[in-house]
Amino acid sequence: MIPILEFDKLAPEEILNRDIRAEDGVDAAVDAVLAEVKSGGDAALKALTKRFDGAELEELQVTEAELDAAWASLDPEFLRTLEMAAENIRRFHERQVHRDFVVTDRPGILMGQRYTPIEKVGICVPTAPEAFPSTILMNVIPARIAGVREIVIVTPPDKNGAIGAEALAAARIASADKIFKIGGAQAVAALAYGTESVPRVDKIVGPGGIFVATAKRKVFGLVAIDMIAGPSEILVLADGKCDPVWVAADLLSQAEHDVLASPVLVTDSRELAAAVQRELEVQLEALPRREVARASVETNGKIIVTDSLEKAVEAANLIAPEHLELCVEDPFALLPRVKNAGSIFLGRSTPEALGDYFAGPNHTLPTSGTARFSSPLSVDDFVKKSSFLYYTQDALAPVAERVADFARREGLEAHARSVLTRCPQTKGGTQQ
Repeated sequence: MIPILEFDKLAPEEILNRDIRAEDGVDAAVDAVLAEVKSGGDAALKALTKRFDGAELEELQVTEAELDAAWASLDPEFLRTLEMAAENIRRFHERQVHRDFVVTDRPGILMGQRYTPIEKVGICVPTAPEAFPSTILMNVIPARIAGVREIVIVTPPDKNGAIGAEALAAARIASADKIFKIGGAQAVAALAYGTESVPRVDKIVGPGGIFVATAKRKVFGLVAIDMIAGPSEILVLADGKCDPVWVAADLLSQAEHDVLASPVLVTDSRELAAAVQRELEVQLEALPRREVARASVETNGKIIVTDSLEKAVEAANLIAPEHLELCVEDPFALLPRVKNAGSIFLGRSTPEALGDYFAGPNHTLPTSGTARFSSPLSVDDFVKKSSFLYYTQDALAPVAERVADFARREGLEAHARSVLTRCPQTKGGTQQ
């Protein structure tokens, strides 16, 4: 049963409760996989896929025929749902596109900033047990909007060497370029190093389990990554007028992900706390993934009772959750006070699952308290910024000695001379 705790009696470490460590041996196992793929290429990927996924693959890449068959096998209504979700995601992320700018407010000086897309991106798509079509839409569409030239998906196959039809349809709708039947640390290795079939990419994004997260951490620097994602989290901030059935359902929507997931309710109502505690027990028994959800609720779940909604927001900011639901009478009054959250769901009719699949904002979010300093996946993750600068000779001359003096105060004489040599009229200038 989920515990009910008093906010004012909790130490900070009891509020956060994120002391989740990888099992012993994960680092060594990932190191071995990375080395095997780096040296063995496609052959290593096939051997590792047989070892970890039980699938014998002749070809690693999904064929056009497989994409066609997946599309034909699906209910047209679900295809329409995927297309509607893709349009919502596209509409939201198009607003994130930055424009180049130029500053020309002083004679002889021009400066600015330009945005260029990353060339190649690899997207990791988890399975549980099927590859997530939602993850494909949420990662591929912003990359495509950013202008990424080549977008590669990696996801584990089933024992028959197949990828779920829903995921393949999502990949087609989102316009992914290539899909490979590989997962785990071996997929991260293939994207980081490249193999005979899998192109080496410039950035790896997308969620995964502890082996994917560890592999991403280890190849960072060789390639860029989006974030090190931890277990899923939800914090429901609710007042006493909320329906406990709805609140319990929302907590379980994340608890069913993983035994390490963290479902938290923060409320100013002891009556609601008790009602949700009871309702969780009722709903748990009806879930297909009840064992996973129960482990999550009992190990990482909690109900925190505060004496006001203001204190409830304080607790939420301390936890900095991946998903924050403001299930209160006036969520817009609380919104300006929220400082740390990955994605915020306003009001009682906006469940977190709406954002997971359909609404438009990205569902790849900072976890484990990193919402204190990081942000959801966006178009920004797929572009680079370059600044540029231009001075005429007449614009450089008046500031040359100042720049040279600055450089010399840092002990960098060559810096100083590189400026002065262009300006012979200055004290240190070189006459032509």
